[in-house]
Amino acid sequence: MKIKKNLEPIVSGISAAIVISILAFLTLRTSAGVLLMFSFGATVFLVFVLYNLETAQPKNVFFGHLVSVLVGIIFNEIIGFSFFSLGLSVGVAVTLMVYFKVMHPPAASNPLVVLFSDVSIDFILFPVITGTILIILMSIFINKIILKRKYPTKRFWLS
Repeated sequence: MKIKKNLEPIVSGISAAIVISILAFLTLRTSAGVLLMFSFGATVFLVFVLYNLETAQPKNVFFGHLVSVLVGIIFNEIIGFSFFSLGLSVGVAVTLMVYFKVMHPPAASNPLVVLFSDVSIDFILFPVITGTILIILMSIFINKIILKRKYPTKRFWLS
C-alpha cells in the first residue's frame, strides 16, 4: 500500500516514535543494556523522513555512529573533558566521516555525548552498535515492507 503524500509526515512520525520507544523500552525495562542515545532521535528522522538521502543509508548510519563514538572515546581517554577536546573531537569525527564516506550528521554529536558522559569503551557495543543495528533493521522493515519505500536505496549497503 502506497501512503498518500499528505499522510507521510504522520506515518514518518509514528515510525520514528515506534523505533525510539522500542529502544527506550529495552533500555529502561529490560536487562538488555543501554540501547538509546540522544543522536538516535535525529537518526530516526533521517531514516523515515529523508530515507532516500545518502546520509540516511544503513552504511552511513552504522559507520557514521561508530567512527564518531570511537573518536569521542579516544579523546576522552587521551585528553579528557575540556573546551579543546569538545571542539576538536567533533571536527575530527566530521573529517573522518567525510574521508571514509560514511557521513551521518546526527553522529557528529556523539563525541560530545561521550565526553560529557565520560563513558568507556563499552559504549561502543551498548548503545552504538546494538542500537544502530536495531534502527537499521527496523527502518528497513518499516520503510520497505510496511510503507513500500525503496530503502535502502542501494542493493549493496556497503558500496
